[in-house]
This record gives sequence, C-alpha cells and structure tokens, in this order.
Amino acid sequence: MANAREIKSRINSVQDTMKITNAMYMISSSKMKKAKKILSDTEPYFYNMQSAIARILRHIPDTQHPFFSVRHLIPAEERKIATIVVTGDKGMAGAYNHNITKMTEEFMANTPGYHKLYVLGVVGRQYFSKKNVDMDGSFRYTVQKPTMHRARMISEEVIRSFLDREVDEVHIIYTQMQNAVVMEAVNMQLLPLKKTSFSPLQIPAEIHQEEIEMFPSAEGVLDTMIPNYLTGVIYGCLVEAYASENNARMTAMQSSTDSAKKMLQDLSIQYNRARQAAITQEITEVCSGAKAQKRKGR
Repeated sequence: MANAREIKSRINSVQDTMKITNAMYMISSSKMKKAKKILSDTEPYFYNMQSAIARILRHIPDTQHPFFSVRHLIPAEERKIATIVVTGDKGMAGAYNHNITKMTEEFMANTPGYHKLYVLGVVGRQYFSKKNVDMDGSFRYTVQKPTMHRARMISEEVIRSFLDREVDEVHIIYTQMQNAVVMEAVNMQLLPLKKTSFSPLQIPAEIHQEEIEMFPSAEGVLDTMIPNYLTGVIYGCLVEAYASENNARMTAMQSSTDSAKKMLQDLSIQYNRARQAAITQEITEVCSGAKAQKRKGR
C-alpha cells in the first residue's frame, strides 16, 4: 500500500482537477444559456418567413422555382452532394464530436453519389483531413459565438453552388438539443427545398397567415425570401449546435466532478488507514525501544 505522503499528493492532485472541471461546468452553463436566449430571440422572425413562403406556395402550388428543383434526370450514383458538418473547436464534451463524425461517415457510405464536405469546427477539420474525402476549406470559422454574418456567407456559397449545378443536394449535419439530457445528431436537407416542409403543420399556430400581395411576382419574392430563410436555418443550426456542445461539456464535466468526489472518498479512506498504520508502527517501535532499554537497565 502507498504511504501517506503519496496518497496526500494524489488527493491534492484530484482536488486541483476537480476545481478545473467545476470551472468548466460553470463556463459551459453560462454559454449554453446565452446561446438558447439568442436562438429564442431570433426564431420568431424566421418562423414568420417560413409562414410567408408557405402562403406563397398555397397560392401557386405548381411553381417550378429553382430552389425546389429535385433534378430527377440525374442518376443517384452521379449526384453531387454537399454536406455542411458542424463539429466543435475542442473536445472534453463526451461523445458530441464522435456522433457527428460517425453520422457523416455513415451518410457518405450509404448514400450513392459524389460527396463534398464543408466542415465547421477544428475537431471535424482535423478528423476529416486524415480521411480520403473531398473537403472544402472555404469556411475556416470558429464555431464559438455563431453570427448571422457567418451563416449568410455559408448560405451564399451553398446556394451559388446549387444554382450553378456544382452540387445537386445540400445537407447540414449538426446536433439538436431535445432537452437538457437528450441530444441527437441530425441530418437536415437544405436544398432542394421540400414543399412539405412549408405545410401549416410545420408552422407554429400563433403565426398569423393573412392574405398577401406579391410584387413584382411570386418568383421574385421567392428569390429574395428563400436565401434569407436558408440563412436563418443555418444560423439556427449553428446556435443549436453551439448550445448542444456546451450542454454536452456540462454533462461531461459534471460526470468528471462526481468521479473525482468518489475518488477523493476512496483516497481519504486509504490515507486514514496509511496514517493509522504509520502511527501504530511508531507506537510499536517506541514500545519496543522502551522494552529494550528496560532490559539493558537490568
């Protein structure tokens, strides 16, 4: 068994680690709450935009707008698929980054066609740079503190690629936070848009759906609204992924803190036993020495 000094040194080390995990828990908690507030503040605007697009489609259900072009004539094995992959900039967040990379690899393996990745986050870029994949390096953004400007830059690039037929589909893979405990990796198709996504069932009931007048035309209105809508969707995905990452890090740090507390309990027992054994040994040695001196005196 280790001596008391070694056990005390290990106890101090565990206590220092626990201070770090506690601090990281508090920081992640603050960041997650801030991200959720930003998301809740911006959601009404984009829900209203989604509602407006739904009203346009209700008036002209047979529209053949390019953003809804499915491109049936291109065989599945020849389709060019672009995927925006949202990972974290750092680890220590449990399985957060692993779930995203795993879903991306499964999607690429199970979906025929040519795949191109737009990877956000340092962890994802480092991971896929070691793989034999076509990875675009345009968006070397940090995923910390997502902004509308970055979301607009991403949406402009993928929209341009889609309209120029450089890609036939655009997906985004990110982490969606169902609640404080459950987080799920999600693969959402951004382009081509699906008209079923704009059905009344997909829009909150409190959004008003009054009649609208379109000028100069329905197509012209869609040309303006859909890019802004896609920017909002991408921004929402970035913010939710950021909140999910910090929530995952909170959970991981809480688990680490709990493990450290349990380890301290075990070490405290070992320390007390070692100290008690040392005291017992010292008493035994003192008693033995006293007896030896007593025998000499005789």
